[in-house]
Amino acid sequence: MTNTETWAPLEIKAADGGGADELLARIDTLDPGLDDLLVREKGLVFRGFGVTPETLDKALDRLLPHRLAYVHGNSPRTKVGGNVYTSTEYPQEYTISMHNEMSYAHAWPTRLAFYCEVTPGGGGATPVSDAARWLAALDDEVREAFAGGVRYVQNLHDGFGLGKSWQDTFETKERADVEEFLTGTGAEWTWRRDGSLRVESVRPSTTRHPVTGVEVWFNQADQWHPAGLGDDTAAELAAILPEDELPQMVKFADGSPIPAEYVTQIRDRGLAVAVDVDWRRGDLLLIDNVLLAHGRRPFTGDRRVLVAMSD
Repeated sequence: MTNTETWAPLEIKAADGGGADELLARIDTLDPGLDDLLVREKGLVFRGFGVTPETLDKALDRLLPHRLAYVHGNSPRTKVGGNVYTSTEYPQEYTISMHNEMSYAHAWPTRLAFYCEVTPGGGGATPVSDAARWLAALDDEVREAFAGGVRYVQNLHDGFGLGKSWQDTFETKERADVEEFLTGTGAEWTWRRDGSLRVESVRPSTTRHPVTGVEVWFNQADQWHPAGLGDDTAAELAAILPEDELPQMVKFADGSPIPAEYVTQIRDRGLAVAVDVDWRRGDLLLIDNVLLAHGRRPFTGDRRVLVAMSD
């Protein structure tokens, strides 16, 4: 655990030996019901039910009413089933900082479900942060600076280059499909002579939960800004490309730069209010994607955690 002991996701443990049937029965008999319980608790951990890759679909069908494709997703993943993906494929020795999934997009999943297929050799917890507490943990100066929103910039190559291609990002090889998706999202985009695509989107820095009305920190400025990567990685990127040509970057909504010290404060305080969810094979974690941000701790050995999303 971290130093935040006043909140943790609700653990629901198997009582009769586990198995998919017991899990589905427990989900169906939750009081006050899955939807209301998730809003109240923010996150639910199902332990000891022994969910297997063969029974995962059955569990996800009950937890996620409408599984979504990871279209316009910015992190590297591999699709392994019916809108089921590997969690972010990022070097295992690094921490993935806190974020609400696709908070940079015009629409985002309301729920995420994580499934542990292979227990980490060591470490590898999924930290989760109450996004309202994250907002409250930031200095007034930072909250006020972000009040006007942020501008996300993506430079997506045509198949060869740094970062993700536009084909992988939008899960299509057709430009017309990309343009149809982007139309109505509020984004501006430009196709370049080399076949790459530049997308710019202005989004708010906070949002309110549709049920509780609570305001939460809800953007990925610290993950899109070079300063959030650490000094060494940022320096390496700067030596390769000018900032405006990075695969992804972020500014304030008016185009002015975001100070590096704001970025590191956001990153560090999000992690400081996080609670770690440790993994054992067969575990499932369900979170409300507005109320909770999530990340990943470094790990050793093997680790395979899958993720699915729902509107």
